[in-house]
Amino acid sequence: MITKEATEVAPAPAPEIPAADRRPRRKPRAWDEAPRWQIYVPLSIYLLFTLIPFYWILLFALRPAGSTSLVPWPMTFEHFEKVWNDRDFGVYFQNSVLTGVATLLLTTLVALTGGYALARFDFKIKRGFMLALLCTQFVPGALLLVPLFQIFAELRMINSLASVIIAETVFQLPLSMILISGFIRNVPYSLEEAAWVDGCNRLTAFRIVVLPLLRPGLIAVGSFAFVHAWNHFLFALMFLSDQSKQTIPVGLNTLMSADSVDLGALAAGGIIAAVPVVIVFAFIQKWLITGFSAGAVKG
Repeated sequence: MITKEATEVAPAPAPEIPAADRRPRRKPRAWDEAPRWQIYVPLSIYLLFTLIPFYWILLFALRPAGSTSLVPWPMTFEHFEKVWNDRDFGVYFQNSVLTGVATLLLTTLVALTGGYALARFDFKIKRGFMLALLCTQFVPGALLLVPLFQIFAELRMINSLASVIIAETVFQLPLSMILISGFIRNVPYSLEEAAWVDGCNRLTAFRIVVLPLLRPGLIAVGSFAFVHAWNHFLFALMFLSDQSKQTIPVGLNTLMSADSVDLGALAAGGIIAAVPVVIVFAFIQKWLITGFSAGAVKG
């Protein structure tokens, strides 16, 4: 007797795929997609031109004086010791840190209050005021030297770090205020209204609801204010006459004379001036990337 199981036909085995066909096939390139070499070659050239100056600075800073080697070996730190101890770069560094941090705090605080007013309130001269803020970006800092110098002279603030801090803050405020007002506009106004319904006043609602959403934008604005104050040369040169109150850009200028230039000391001073800025951008780069899209709300 033939059973049902015996009459069932076993399924045919799947055809074996050749080994050559098992490799993943490359996705066909779109008609408007550039070949990879057209992307990597220009980027490599740009990276080369960017890294060569940095290597050249490191070479002069780390190799012994009088050496012509293209490799910083034997390595020495005598140039760093010279500029830090003999050329008072420790004092310049401290003054630059104080100026940069104070400018960051003042610029962020004033721009935050002004940006909130521009974003949330309507008044008659609002458009004219915004236009005036934009027009100030076309005014070079050199044109502000004479009026600022006269004002600080009347206030007896010449040769004081406070004069440089105020000047840097004034120079940074217009753009910072415009940027922060744009960040605040991206925050839904309904969030503040909901906080008012829950019993918060305007200041409390701003501090609890709006301010946390502005963190990327505030970091971006504050970092640019710090870097500009750190690198700015003109205000410190004109408003500070005492060497003990000078900043790093002015200190670098003292390493160059009409007769000779100490390349090793100048390179070491340049590295000292660049390291804090590199560290700042290394830690806040993710906030800078998201800063211009600040105000996004997840429902």
